[in-house]
Amino acid sequence: MLPQMIRIQQTFNAPYIPDVGKLTIEKFSKYVRSCHIESLEGKRIGITAGSRGISNIVFVLKSISLFVKSIGGIPYLIPSMGTHGEGHIDEQLSILKSLEITEESIGAKIIKNIQTSFMGYSSIGVPVYMNKEVLHLDGIVVVNRIKPHTDFEGSIESGICKMFAIGLGGPKGAYTVHSYSLLKGYEKTITDVAKTMIDNLNVIAAVGLVENWKEQLAHIEIFNHKEIFIKEPKLLTLAKKMLVKLPVEKLDVLIIDEIGKNISGTGMDTKVIGRIMVKGQKEPEKPIISRIIVLDITNESHGNAIGLGLADITTRRVFDKIDLNATAFNSVGSISPEQGRIPVVMNTDKDAVKAALNTLGCIKHEESRIIHIRNTSFMEEMEVSIPLLKEIISRDSIRVLSTAHPLDISSKGFLSRI
Repeated sequence: MLPQMIRIQQTFNAPYIPDVGKLTIEKFSKYVRSCHIESLEGKRIGITAGSRGISNIVFVLKSISLFVKSIGGIPYLIPSMGTHGEGHIDEQLSILKSLEITEESIGAKIIKNIQTSFMGYSSIGVPVYMNKEVLHLDGIVVVNRIKPHTDFEGSIESGICKMFAIGLGGPKGAYTVHSYSLLKGYEKTITDVAKTMIDNLNVIAAVGLVENWKEQLAHIEIFNHKEIFIKEPKLLTLAKKMLVKLPVEKLDVLIIDEIGKNISGTGMDTKVIGRIMVKGQKEPEKPIISRIIVLDITNESHGNAIGLGLADITTRRVFDKIDLNATAFNSVGSISPEQGRIPVVMNTDKDAVKAALNTLGCIKHEESRIIHIRNTSFMEEMEVSIPLLKEIISRDSIRVLSTAHPLDISSKGFLSRI
């Protein structure tokens, strides 16, 4: 017998920016005045564009492009996503298009090249690579969301420094940074390579974006190259305060509707599921989840199934969507082949859930503690089993949305999505 489930909502404060485009232009205008930049007349200015599904990123990039034009500059978008898209420019352009980042939507030409040049060595001896075309630009604006990284913890994780070292480093730079990170540590390697790049480029501005737990933009900050190593750690602290995680730290089964590159660089947030599987990196102490099920891959992931190896059980639907080359290129390029492995494959969602329950040991199905989520970025609403609900129902942050019901599985064995 499958356990009874209840739909719940986690409610926390979630400040957000109502007009992202307007605020971006206002902040950029104020920043430029404070830096006494009166004109970029005729200057070719690159703006980084990554592969993450950042909230309102089109409005942010378009607003920066408009402002660059308003003071005489010529904006260019720089595909900045390391090894994603198998390290091919056509695939990376396709990824940008799937995020609605195009020359038409942003109002800027896209640099259709990700080949790199060797820039020299960082202070700790890491080879530094840079997109060849970027070296010919008159200046760059580096844009990225600042958030916890899925592979390590530090004062900087995923943000501006990473966009330099891995994004602008292209496939060669991304592979090199990941390789040296296993020896010297992620934070040390990324910041050192980023510093080398910053010292050799005309960085017009860095734009740090922070999302709330509902994946809405909550904070935009623009700063100069000298402030990057001061501002980014502070923005990371802010980002961590806005996170919402699973409501419990010990779980029998976690059912995840979808994983994907637009959700997390590792397909699903390793800090949410408590599994990293990167050589040399300490595994999170919490949460402890006995079985993780993945039911699908987002279309935006283009078959890249990195992160699937963190799950225990998946479905035939997922298996049929996997682009083996893209997954291998990304997982090997990020020095984490474990994350690209394929778990046990079951024909249907129902089979996957039963397999998870049957491998828990001496726990009755109806007594198992289960959570069903859409993905690791959306955890406002979820389904929880009755035994688990009893532990959390007294919390002010928990709102019950439904009566008890079995897992909603169709006659063909497919589970309704959150």
